[in-house]
Amino acid sequence: MIVDQIEPVTLVGGGAVAPGDLELALSLAPFLVAADSGADRAIAAGFEPRAVIGDLDSLSNVVRNQLAPNRIFEVAEQDSTDFHKALRHIKAPVVLAVGFLGERVDHQLAGFNTLVQPLGSPCILLGEHELIFHIPRQINLPTRAGDIVSLFPMGAVTGCSTGLKWPLDGVQMSPMGLIGTSNEATGPVSLTPNGPGLLGIIPRHHLPQLMPLISRSLSW
Repeated sequence: MIVDQIEPVTLVGGGAVAPGDLELALSLAPFLVAADSGADRAIAAGFEPRAVIGDLDSLSNVVRNQLAPNRIFEVAEQDSTDFHKALRHIKAPVVLAVGFLGERVDHQLAGFNTLVQPLGSPCILLGEHELIFHIPRQINLPTRAGDIVSLFPMGAVTGCSTGLKWPLDGVQMSPMGLIGTSNEATGPVSLTPNGPGLLGIIPRHHLPQLMPLISRSLSW
């Protein structure tokens, strides 16, 4: 592992970062790591990453020269994204990822694919309105009645639930068939998938409560 922390880690990418999002992430996960050109985003916002991980093909020379060489870690392969490269080299209770949504749709899809990979550290993608995460073996979410709870299968999966307007029980989901977007909470929601590959999408105001839940949950 390049980064091995007992506290949550913020991972910043080179995608869109809304004003205040990096500050929010660092208030909850103070150890900052950048995925390649995410270092440019961090420096521009006034923060210096403790480590930069990626193939370094988009890290600017200006920022590279500002950073100590022992903070830059090149992973020289082109078979995975910088998000994947960085995440697989981080060990932490939970990783809060900023700058991986918005702008290019292909990058967002690659990010969703990375979330469901068995990379060791659970990760939450911070979006403009939502939080996106790989649902673990079981989780109880602190949702309120009326909250939108979307479920998107990255593979064939089913499971059980409580607290959803349209329960999961007996529903066979897959990316080529039935999906579970725009479901609605009737209160706190419990989710128990029968296997890996199910993404959860909930309102971002639940971030402070979701982080410890994800860090304590048994992953796949």
